[in-house]
Amino acid sequence: MTDDRRAFIKKSVAIGGYSMIVTGGLLTSPEANAEWLTETTSTDILQQTIKRLFKDQKIIESDKIDIQIPKTAENGAAVPITVTSSLNHVESIAILVEKNPIPLAAKFELSPDLEPVVSARLKIAESSAVAVIVETNEGFFTASEKVIVTPGGCEI
Repeated sequence: MTDDRRAFIKKSVAIGGYSMIVTGGLLTSPEANAEWLTETTSTDILQQTIKRLFKDQKIIESDKIDIQIPKTAENGAAVPITVTSSLNHVESIAILVEKNPIPLAAKFELSPDLEPVVSARLKIAESSAVAVIVETNEGFFTASEKVIVTPGGCEI
């Protein structure tokens, strides 16, 4: 009887302590926390994001990445995008929006055996370039498209 009671108390204290640590934010990923960037342009923020995500890897322009996104978006709160690639052994696809406060809109980790097709709806703050970076076993490749957001469409 006392062994069961002691085990129950130990588990209760452990779960309570773990809950306090998690809610206190001590077990969060440092990359998930956004930093407040002051006096930087959207291009600087985009470059910092790319540097943080891809660690100064060489990123090559490629015509083997197809981006299907409207050239003009009436509602910047939900802009559809579909990305396909004819590159071999695609490991991940990242979608970045240049003038958003947080440029990384989505990152998909894929099995190299899958067909590299991803689809999402983006929130785009203002007219800007949408860049796609594809990681393969041969390196990093990119393509981009310009999207014009009509006024009154999206408010972040």
